Amino acid sequence: MAVICVDAGTTVIKAVGYDDSGAEAAVARRETVVSRPAPGHCEQDMAAVWDAVAATVREVAARVGGADVVAVTAQGDGCWLVDAGGEPTGPAILWNDGRAADTVDAWTREGIAAAAFRRNGSSAASGLPHAVLTWLKEHDPERLARSHANLTCGGWIFSRLTGELAADESDASAPFMDLRARAYSPELLALFGLEWAERLLPPVRPCPVAGLTATAAAALGLAAGTPVVMAPYDIASTALGAGAVEPGQACAILGTTLSTEVIVDSPGLDGEPTGITIALPGGYLRAFPTFAGTEVVQWTCRLLALESPAELGELAERSEPGAGGLAFLPYLSPAGERAPFSDPAARGSLLGMSFEHRREDVARAVFEGLTMVIRDCLTATGAAPTELRACGGGAASAFWLRLIADVTGLPVRRSADDEVGARGAYLVGLAATGAAPSVAAAAGRHVRLRDAVEPDPARRERYDRLFADFLTLRDGAAGSWPLLAEMRTRGRT
Repeated sequence: MAVICVDAGTTVIKAVGYDDSGAEAAVARRETVVSRPAPGHCEQDMAAVWDAVAATVREVAARVGGADVVAVTAQGDGCWLVDAGGEPTGPAILWNDGRAADTVDAWTREGIAAAAFRRNGSSAASGLPHAVLTWLKEHDPERLARSHANLTCGGWIFSRLTGELAADESDASAPFMDLRARAYSPELLALFGLEWAERLLPPVRPCPVAGLTATAAAALGLAAGTPVVMAPYDIASTALGAGAVEPGQACAILGTTLSTEVIVDSPGLDGEPTGITIALPGGYLRAFPTFAGTEVVQWTCRLLALESPAELGELAERSEPGAGGLAFLPYLSPAGERAPFSDPAARGSLLGMSFEHRREDVARAVFEGLTMVIRDCLTATGAAPTELRACGGGAASAFWLRLIADVTGLPVRRSADDEVGARGAYLVGLAATGAAPSVAAAAGRHVRLRDAVEPDPARRERYDRLFADFLTLRDGAAGSWPLLAEMRTRGRT
């Protein structure tokens, strides 16, 4: 069965064509623009995202000769509001938007966020729909009045392909779903004072399937009626595509978000209220997606006048473990941080710098800081995996994979696929259309991993000490975050 899968990330849209054997036969990519029109704001043009999806699918369809199934995964969270005709009522407000940080901070102080965690297993974050909708009600009520449904990116693409409004269980998991019931919770809506927003919530369906409309078919170069599957959103589909399908299997996505995640068989709503929990077919994903990932690498490349992340990795290798006593806290997002702790005021720091430090020390400190976050999140999962599956754009760096192995103490394995999120959508597409008995069975047949990168015992021991130092330095820096937030506010007035 020939399948075309869409993976609509935050900065790149990809379409992958798979042949009858399940091998990648064609890949097309289009970059998308993320705009920051005001401090803390992070948006995308919804029509431009759809145009990029249509272009990539059309290109792949022409190369592989069509498809029997289309499966879609995409960035999660945010608010992708449409009117009664299915048209955007404004730009998409993304998962890493920070405009509602004050609202989230208030929910945290008042215990509302912790109470919600006991039902939905997810900590509050400024880019989640409850926060964004609360902000819009105060600052743009006219847009809400014109809006008929709040979709995610995956729901938006699914609606353009099929004409149907729906939410996959993964997209609906936070912030309004009772995870045990796998349905929207009136109690959660009331907890956040959002009873009025219930009308905007699309129906929840596990892995929705619908036929391609004639209009979309003409735009994509496919046959009308072709089954379209909405797979779980990107961090969940990526875990599945990496072969993490059984409880205890772990994955680290090195992308726009660093998402360290583990498959679990129950929600675990009584633990520390941190991270997010995502409903999957037959189980759950306990995930810790950060607000800052490979954007930190790209920022450092610009700072050091380097052409590519590969150059940054080569530079970092010239410095020794510990970066000459230089430590980096990689909390660079204007939205603060949400994993493995939630603090909209969190900000990054380069600590311990002196005249003795060189560019290579800065480069290594950046990679080490990001990798300490991966270990921090892995610890927060409470799991004890025997290996870590790594994927995302950062997994192309052999240096970073070795560093992750040394810092976590786990063998790190990379997928043989270039597009792991699309592979996850492919597995879900097979199961949802009956071509495979389950996602796990499809993964057993189609997921292939490369040789493991093993941790070095000596470096692992040193990084154990450095990880403890990292946590101590972060605790100290956190005391300055409220003052820095006040300084930013004064600077805008």
